[in-house]
This record gives sequence, structure tokens and C-alpha cells, in this order.
Amino acid sequence: MHFDFTDLRLYLNILDSGNITAGAARSHLSLAAASARIRAMESSLGIDFLERGRRGVTPTPVGKALAQHARVLLQQAERMQQDLADYAKGVKGQVRLLCNTTAITEYLPELLADFLRGNPNLDIDLQELPSTRITHALRQGAADLGIVSDAVDTEHLQTRPFRDDPLVLIMPRDHPLADAGSVSFTNTLHHDYVGLNANSALAVYLEEQALHAGSRLLIRIRADGFDGVMRMVARGAGLAIVPLAAVERWPGETSFKSLALQEPWAQRKLLLCARDFTTLPAYAKALLHALTLP
Repeated sequence: MHFDFTDLRLYLNILDSGNITAGAARSHLSLAAASARIRAMESSLGIDFLERGRRGVTPTPVGKALAQHARVLLQQAERMQQDLADYAKGVKGQVRLLCNTTAITEYLPELLADFLRGNPNLDIDLQELPSTRITHALRQGAADLGIVSDAVDTEHLQTRPFRDDPLVLIMPRDHPLADAGSVSFTNTLHHDYVGLNANSALAVYLEEQALHAGSRLLIRIRADGFDGVMRMVARGAGLAIVPLAAVERWPGETSFKSLALQEPWAQRKLLLCARDFTTLPAYAKALLHALTLP
């Protein structure tokens, strides 16, 4: 058995992304090179680590065991590098931070930029995921820190408050719902929506809420960010659900109307979480301190 760290990182990237192509891209390898490495890993033991399907790949039982060992080995290697940073010039520590859509777009850019400026020897591996996938990754040891909605199960994780993050419904000012004081999400589902990119964490979350209500969102068009969504709503393309924080930073007078949603899940809070804050490596604790409200 001859695996190197590149093999192990590639394998974990494939599992995290769900397919070999995306895993290869995250590992900065060509698809051919990535496929060859995975085949060589499997050949060395004579057993498959991945089940290939039309929708991607999933780990076999031995593949799950490999993933657990790979995460431990890579974390130990990163911590060793950090411990030796004082003795090896140029060696950097890296914090893996998983966040939902709102945290990445509305709250983190300035916070993370300030942290990086003040910590030139640290890097941040930042990835957007739905909150449920973030908690799963943290339990598996696949990340140092996460920022999730308080609507998800955080059992076996430690949490700290991050931000209040209510969601609001926005609409053109002449929309039939515009005269309401507040509105139920269920009552909006027969109207057209402007949605975020289908892979964004908030888009996935809203689709789940619609399914729980026994319906589907009627998406006319999707945009990559909240600004694009709000601009389309302002020009009459449909309804949208966005964080109140995005509405509050809209420049100048808003050309759309926002309403509170009646559902409890829309009055959400964001939480910082980890398996155990006390056992985080020093560089991850430094980021945790920077993100924790005074």
C-alpha cells in the first residue's frame, strides 16, 4: 500500500464533492491524473474504495474506513506543520471553514480579510455547503469550524452564537402580496420566484421548506448572488427570499418591498460550531476568537 498525501487529499475531495471530476478540480489535478491515482490506490489493495454511479460516487465500507484514517492523517500533518512554523520559514497553517450562503456573502468577507491581514502565516479553506452537510462534515472531522443555521441538529457539536439572520420575502412594489403586513411562505408557492444558483446552500434549504409544505418553488430564473436576485425582483421578475442583511445593505432607496415571513424557520440565527472548541489547533482557535462576538 503506497498512498501519499496528494492521494489522500484527492480521495477526500472526491467524497466531499460527490464526483471525481469536481474532486480533481479541487485538488488541482486533471481528470485523467485523478482517475489514475484512484485506480492505483484501489489496485494496491485489490479492493474498490468508490462505488461509481450515474449521479456520482459514494464510498464503499472500506472507502469509509479509508476516509476516516485519511482525515486524521491530514489533520495531524497540518498540525505538525503549524507546530514547526516557528522553525521552518514559510510553512503555513490552514483552517477549514464551512459556511452557509448568507454567512459567506453577508458577514464573512470583511471579517476574514481582517483576520488574514493580521495572520500572514495562516490560510483559510472556505467552502459553502448546506447547514446539514456542514454538521455532518464536522462530526466526521472533515473541517475545523462551521457556521450553520440554528434550524439544523447540532447534537454532538459545540456551538456559539454568530449572528441573527432572519430571512425576508421581497417582491416588486406592485405585486399582489405587497399590501400584506406579513405573509406565510406556503401562500407564496403559487407565485413565480427568482432563485439563487441551485447548488447554493440557501437554495437547497428553501427547496426543502417548499417540499415540507407539499409543493415546489416556481423558479423562473436563477442568479448567482443576492444582488442579482434583488435587482431582478426590483424589475418585476418575481418573488425571492433573501437575508434581511442583504436588503439592509442595498444601496439607496429600495425599489422592491420586503415582508416578514410567518414561519419560525425564517427567524433563524447563525451558529459557530465545532466538534470541540477546546481541542482545536491554535490557528483554528485564533479564527474562532476573531469570529466570536464580544
